[in-house]
Amino acid sequence: MASLSLPCPNGHTLHLDLSAGTLALDDGSLARREGDTWRLSAAAEPVLAVWALAYSCFAADAGCQAITLRLAQAPAALLQQGLLHPAEAGCWHLERAAFWQVPSPWLRTAASNGYPLRPVISDGRRHPRRPPKPSGEVYRRFDAALGSWVSLRVLDRDLDLALFHRWQNHPRVDAFWNEAGSLAQHRAYLERQAADPHAFSLIGCFDDEPFGYFEAYWAKEDRIAPFYAVDDYDRGIHMLVGEEHHRGPHKIQSWLPALVHYLFLDDSRTQRVVAEPRADNARMIGHMQRLGFWQEKEFDFPHKRAALMVQSRERFFDRCGLR
Repeated sequence: MASLSLPCPNGHTLHLDLSAGTLALDDGSLARREGDTWRLSAAAEPVLAVWALAYSCFAADAGCQAITLRLAQAPAALLQQGLLHPAEAGCWHLERAAFWQVPSPWLRTAASNGYPLRPVISDGRRHPRRPPKPSGEVYRRFDAALGSWVSLRVLDRDLDLALFHRWQNHPRVDAFWNEAGSLAQHRAYLERQAADPHAFSLIGCFDDEPFGYFEAYWAKEDRIAPFYAVDDYDRGIHMLVGEEHHRGPHKIQSWLPALVHYLFLDDSRTQRVVAEPRADNARMIGHMQRLGFWQEKEFDFPHKRAALMVQSRERFFDRCGLR
């Protein structure tokens, strides 16, 4: 990809031309490439320029693992975030794996990282006290390869009940979820989810159009906990795509990393994201494996034979395919 116009969460647009070696924000020049390094414009605000350069380079090329910047002085804010580390004299490295771990601006609500660690017991299980559930939009990022915004928002029972009802009654979805039913049954299902302190429901959107339903949960308090060596901050996911025109590997390659990215950003203490699709759902298991999950084993729930799928924080960011 020689050039790229990339929308930013703040409403501006970045213009990256790799063949010419230039980066501009709307009308203002930010950086120019000199050989293997980038030099910031003297007029550019350093923190914004470094962030914009990293965002555009990493979004333009999923294989780009690091960029080198020539800086008279590294901005203190970027050093404190762990984004920059010294290379040769006057130069600094910024790594892809570090960049995508900074919550802002992708996380739209405050992260749970600072929530106190206080053990409690519920239903006979000892686990950390969990932060309040989020509300509204929680995550937003522009997928440069897809050319669309991918976002996650907390389900609104009044707004989304009819959508959830239609999706769950689709034969393809029902074959794996087994939740087909009446509108009243689905309202009761979502009310139980809302009352459950260890889980919450999300709606996935492409360009603000809802396409799928996800459940995020704390694995320590979930039925999955007895089946593996669960950690205090492991997160689990349930997933369905309801809209037929948003199915396919290219869409999964966008929304599944976004969902995992959100959960890792939400709490830096989360080291693993797990899932338990039906063991015979070979297509979904294959998609997950291509995106960095591994199948640890199969096991039996009362209602299904499940595959334990695991994604680690280290593996996710080391092989980060966000773009």
